[in-house]
Amino acid sequence: MRLFRLTIVRRALCFVGLLIVPLAACKPQSEPVAQTPPKAAPAWKLKDVEGQLVDSAQFQGKVVVIDFWATWCAPCRSEIPGYVALQEKYGKDGLAIVGISLDSQGPEVVQQFMVQNHMNYPVVMGDEAVTAAFGGVEVIPTTFIVDRQGNIRDQKVGAEKLAAFEQRLLPWLK
Repeated sequence: MRLFRLTIVRRALCFVGLLIVPLAACKPQSEPVAQTPPKAAPAWKLKDVEGQLVDSAQFQGKVVVIDFWATWCAPCRSEIPGYVALQEKYGKDGLAIVGISLDSQGPEVVQQFMVQNHMNYPVVMGDEAVTAAFGGVEVIPTTFIVDRQGNIRDQKVGAEKLAAFEQRLLPWLK
């Protein structure tokens, strides 16, 4: 069963960043998600693009940005340079960015994309279980900020400019 059942038309429109409909495959601009009391982030174990197991427990004590994305999603791709910059800038302060790829073409495509885009953070291959554990990821990019205690503190749906996302992230890095 495929992770996302997207039509070819949706993928093509998403690829050029033109699809702007509710619950679309990818979303070019972020929208606020109502804040609720913090809840524990789900534990997960997924394989990275080289087939090595990555466990959410490895990031304990860090502020973790979990980004659900795909290589074919233009809004997702537009955020990658910002995440690379944030990891470089705040990694020493305990930031860990983790990309969860929802690409159905496999890790080879993702690995090639990572090299081409100089991604400096781990990317794992997502599955239906992890999207369900995070409440059902219907739109990409969907990004979570998890605090040092393992609680989800923020969620955004859609792409967002780096400066705005950095302001959302900073309170949790202090």
